[in-house]
Amino acid sequence: MSTSLPLTGKVALVQGGSRGIGAAIVKRLAADGASVAFTYVSSASKAEALQNEIIAAGGKALAIQADSVDADAVQRAVAHAAETFGTVDILVNNAGVLALGSVEELALADFDRTLAINVRSVFVASQAALKHMGNGGRIINISSTNADRMPFAGGATYAMSKSALVGLVKGMARDLGPRGITVNNIQPGPVDTDMNPADGEMAPGMLGLMALDRYGTAEEIADLVAFVASPKAGYITGASLTIDGGFGA
Repeated sequence: MSTSLPLTGKVALVQGGSRGIGAAIVKRLAADGASVAFTYVSSASKAEALQNEIIAAGGKALAIQADSVDADAVQRAVAHAAETFGTVDILVNNAGVLALGSVEELALADFDRTLAINVRSVFVASQAALKHMGNGGRIINISSTNADRMPFAGGATYAMSKSALVGLVKGMARDLGPRGITVNNIQPGPVDTDMNPADGEMAPGMLGLMALDRYGTAEEIADLVAFVASPKAGYITGASLTIDGGFGA
């Protein structure tokens, strides 16, 4: 009986992977046997520590500095990953920003930055990765349950950016189906990270909207990513998979 890991021989690129959910995804894909490149913007020490942790455990990892707001930087990061590891089999678009504010007051610069990172960088990274990706590849976007439900004021632009990914993956799934490449969104609800801690100011309001009386963990999101990236998920495409503790129930 084979004991090889499910992603042995695969190469993954995680856009936005130095901390929080992204770091958990990087660790899980590496644990499942993939060589993992990941981008970061400013957390150089955390990125280097994560890269070294994976290498010390016998895996392969590469930290690449790239701001997802910069399309050229995203394209260079994809090329660097492919040049280093030979290909890109799995792309995880995790980079994202949250700019809250009423439509009456939100600065246009915040609107533009939200779309550039949450939507445009997904398209740019996907298009670049497809030049290296063979048949049967995986494109996985970390979206949000707010694509379907925005129950508080100030989140219109963020919700719009995440709901845009629903249409994008449906269209991409059609485009790439003949190559056996699957394209999916994963839509987390509240997750305990340094950006939105389970004991933070927003927690009481979030918990009041959920069926489960707790935040999710970054590792739980990474578990779902690992499944969608695996051979077992080859018949799932064009989907938006919600993992939100009943936030949208």
